[in-house]
Amino acid sequence: MRFMVMVRATQASEAGIMPSEALITAMGNFNEELVRAGVLLAGEGLRPTRDGARIRFSGDRREVIDGPFAETRELIAGFWLIQVRSLDEAIEWMKRCPNPFEDGTSEIEIRQIFEAEDFGAEFTPEARAQEERLRAEIAARQ
Repeated sequence: MRFMVMVRATQASEAGIMPSEALITAMGNFNEELVRAGVLLAGEGLRPTRDGARIRFSGDRREVIDGPFAETRELIAGFWLIQVRSLDEAIEWMKRCPNPFEDGTSEIEIRQIFEAEDFGAEFTPEARAQEERLRAEIAARQ
């Protein structure tokens, strides 16, 4: 099972305040544990939303909305993509994570990623072949 683990943004992360050397070291050590256990597939921090944009879709219309965005508690500051046996295992791993922000309270959200078999008959053999081809092409570029 694959899970996207999202670190919720804080006012400090949205202000662009960088982590201390101690936190960078602690996170590096945690990420190393994940890699050695064969759990980590990807993981990155994200720049503040002031450096980003959103695209709002309404039918055929597209509206670009430049950052920054309000509601800090609903924004994402970073992520891990992990592969483990269950949600319980994902929770156990993330409970070992250093507090992502030194300013006190932090929140991490864990969500399971859909796999091909989750889509049922709507995921046709043609769509499945396309998905496999695209994954192979991505892997070849890395």
